[in-house]
Amino acid sequence: MTQDPLAFHEASKRAIHDPRLKQALGRIKGHFQLARRFASIDFPEFEALRSQGAAIREYSINNLHTLLSEFESSVTAHGGKVHWARTASEACQIVTDILKLSGARRVTKGKSMVSEEIGLNEALRTHGIDPVETDLGEYIIQLRHEPPSHIIAPAFHLNKEDVADTFRGAHKALDPERNLSDRSALVSEARVMLRAAFESADAGITGANFLTAREGAALIVTNEGNGDLTRLLPRTHIVVTGIEKIVPDLDAAAVLLRLLTRSATGQPITSYVSVMSGPHSDEMKDGPREFHVVLVDNGRTRLLGTPAQATLRCIRCAACLNHCPIYGAVGGHAYGATYPGPIGAALNPNLLGISEAHHHPNASTFCGRCAEVCPVKIPLPTIMRYWRAREYAAGLPPFSYRAGIGLWAFAAKRPVLYRLATRLSSRLLKLMARNGRIRALPLAGGWFAVRDLPQPEGKTFLEQWRAS
Repeated sequence: MTQDPLAFHEASKRAIHDPRLKQALGRIKGHFQLARRFASIDFPEFEALRSQGAAIREYSINNLHTLLSEFESSVTAHGGKVHWARTASEACQIVTDILKLSGARRVTKGKSMVSEEIGLNEALRTHGIDPVETDLGEYIIQLRHEPPSHIIAPAFHLNKEDVADTFRGAHKALDPERNLSDRSALVSEARVMLRAAFESADAGITGANFLTAREGAALIVTNEGNGDLTRLLPRTHIVVTGIEKIVPDLDAAAVLLRLLTRSATGQPITSYVSVMSGPHSDEMKDGPREFHVVLVDNGRTRLLGTPAQATLRCIRCAACLNHCPIYGAVGGHAYGATYPGPIGAALNPNLLGISEAHHHPNASTFCGRCAEVCPVKIPLPTIMRYWRAREYAAGLPPFSYRAGIGLWAFAAKRPVLYRLATRLSSRLLKLMARNGRIRALPLAGGWFAVRDLPQPEGKTFLEQWRAS
């Protein structure tokens, strides 16, 4: 599947008319939305915790250099090694060099959006290293040669019949007549295949949900236990993560964990919370002999000091995706990028460039639900407006769009003209309505392709206010 953010319009149209995708996306409301709602209701301090979490993340971003330096010192003191990668290609090269030096040929991987972002699997394959995704969703889409469609549920767009077909095509050594009609059979088969990968892996790669500066620790949260098998069984463990994941200490991470799990899956806590702080010592029975942390910038520092800096607070819970009407209509693949939904709209113009990802900030109704549910209070609509302004300044929108905005701006700067235009428009639109609805207007075909407007009252809001 080709990832092309510039094809967002065409990909969205195909997604909207895909009945199977529509059925899958329909589960968001009954699954993720309700789970988060009940989790927040059951935890009365949730809103206060959001404020605390936002403050922790903002402090961390404002003190990025100091905290990262402290983290490196702490990791080194525990026998680990920190590597710094300015770009995606540098990160891939660092990981490849570590694996080659250790003689690794097969690598198990825990779920990591950063490894997706930098294209790590493709880079490893070009050097003869076989990466095996061990998160069940990631394993499924790896077999299908697809990118993830959701941040926390990468195979959310599929149903069990899709997974059964995928397993039959990939696991050819197994009985072709085996029963794969229920989910438990699918999980059991995946467990058998992944167990072999765990036992034969020469190295393990994970991401990190948080990095703690004081302790020099990396934290991951999972529900399947694959993260622990990935990091503990092989001789070499590599953590690949973004520099923005840093927080001051484990106390700060504990606050964010409470927000992350409730916002992502509605759980008070996930099944496994793993804290990793270096290679195993002589007193330990298991664990890696080598511990590496690859800290990836890949454009993140460009956001510092800009109106989009708050994007770096993100803890990748996907609550914004789960409550976004656009994502809920077209899914993740339409975005053509690693990060879909509102967080993608805020992050991709920086990671990919505004010329490549300028459609994403426009894929919003600006209903504000993403900001309302964000556990660390990222002002996502404000950031999207910032990228829209950058898009306009770069001359990327079509001429008709820029001309329309220019005409509106001309009137908006002249109150008398603006009031006259709105009075005339409200009266004219009332006359154009049929059966209480307006279903078409000149130069507005895109809007009316999927919606209509109720008949206006015939007077502006201010006119009705004064008359009340």
